[in-house]
Formats: sequence, structure tokens, C-alpha cells
Amino acid sequence: MSTQPKPTPSRRQAARLAAVQALYQWQEGEHGPAEIIDQFLTVRTGEAGEGGMRRDADRPLFKDVVEGTAAHKDELEQTVSSALAKDWTWGRIDRLVRAILLAGAYELVHRRDVPPKVAINEYVEIAHAFYDKSEPTFINSVLDRVARQERSAELTR
Repeated sequence: MSTQPKPTPSRRQAARLAAVQALYQWQEGEHGPAEIIDQFLTVRTGEAGEGGMRRDADRPLFKDVVEGTAAHKDELEQTVSSALAKDWTWGRIDRLVRAILLAGAYELVHRRDVPPKVAINEYVEIAHAFYDKSEPTFINSVLDRVARQERSAELTR
């Protein structure tokens, strides 16, 4: 039984992964979104590992997801919080999972050019890059609820 190697992520997937990493860093509170975006675009592009961004990543998408998520943080936190199960609170969620949920919610709410199922799938795949347990399933269910709240007409097509 052979296992196939994972395909190389697309330029947009690479941008989303870098955006989640930038948002994770932003939550630490040491740097603002503009400074972090600049770091990724000038210093960290081409770096290997979790702290870098692939050279061919879709830079406009990366910048939009980070800036948009930061600009709409309070609204997105409310949107995600309303999609959580009753026994979950925003404060209980791991910081990396928060970054993934915020970025996914940003695309679902503010990027109408991205189909809801695509946005959900992209951020679940990012979760799989970091977690192998229940987090990807949790992220899938929360983003699915956000999509149903925000874009239900598109999901029934």
C-alpha cells in the first residue's frame, strides 16, 4: 500500500496559510497588522517552515485576508462565537484555531467572490497542516455554521 505525497498547495492556499500564521502572530499583540504584513512580504517570503511564506503565494489575497480580518475582528469574533456550540466560548479556543476561524469567517462574510464550500475546505486543510486530532473537525463544523448564517442561499444551490 503506497501513500501518495500531498500535492503542493496552490498560490492561494499558500497565501491563506501565511495569513493564518500572520494572524496568529498578530494575536500576540506585539505588532500591528501592517507591520506583520510587511514582515511577511519583505523578510519572511521564501523562508521555509511555519514562519515563512512561499515566494509564489498570492500576495494580494494574503494582504486582504490579514487586513480584512484585523479590521473586522470584533464582528468576526461575534459571528464565530454565535456559531459555537453552547458549551464553547471564544476564550476557550486555542489561539491558532482562533486565527484559522477568524480568517475563514472573514472570507465567508466579506469575500463573496470565494464560494463558501471553497473557503471552508481551504481553512480545514490549513487545520490539517497543524493538527491531526479533533481541531479540523471542529473548524469545519464552526465554519459550516457561519456559512449557513451568512450565505445560506449559496449552499443550497
